[in-house]
Amino acid sequence: MDRILVVDDEPSIRKIVEYALRDAGFEVLTAGRGDEALAVVARENVDLVVLDLMIPGVDGLEVCRRIRAERNVPIIMLSARGEEVDKVLGLELGADDYVTKPFSPRELVSRVRANLRRSKAEPDGGEIIRLADVEVDPVARTATKGGVDAQLTFSEFEILVKLARSPRRVFTREELMNHLWGGSFYGDLRSVDVHVRHLRQKVEDDPSAPTIIRTVRGVGYSLGPGAET
Repeated sequence: MDRILVVDDEPSIRKIVEYALRDAGFEVLTAGRGDEALAVVARENVDLVVLDLMIPGVDGLEVCRRIRAERNVPIIMLSARGEEVDKVLGLELGADDYVTKPFSPRELVSRVRANLRRSKAEPDGGEIIRLADVEVDPVARTATKGGVDAQLTFSEFEILVKLARSPRRVFTREELMNHLWGGSFYGDLRSVDVHVRHLRQKVEDDPSAPTIIRTVRGVGYSLGPGAET
């Protein structure tokens, strides 16, 4: 049984989410503060974290950063409607998904299932991909830049491999998000721009003048020469 940690300082939200997840067959742990959440992650086997952005003690962004530094479990951020997608996705800290408040418990359960499915998917076969000084191993699910671990999130890795396997093909934002979510994505397509921006910070020599991941204005993204930056 998958174990989910729900972190929110509002008891009513925690109870609603806990009930919905337990009803869906998950084991649920809860925390109301950031320090409590970190203690749970340190002592328990957690398969996914649902993490409110604004929590007392250690805030959600710092909790996200500390969890990501130690473990690669999926992290879904909860945020107030209207907050910047950059912040909701944890900036460069590595959140995988976000849900805005108020939300449907059914939607959140769907997002939890989708993230768990992605994290457990068997890696596709394939040879090692080399892009300048970046080396990507699709089987081992590792990426290095200059021989150093690039520390990509699940979403960043998937986007990079998708682009690298079809060099010069232009992928729309919808295509990239549907690849990540198996066609079940619904939400703000700006999130793909955030993932790509963070990915560039990790694999490009100069993220402001990218040479690996190119932007095709008004369309989407492409890998390699021939696309507009």
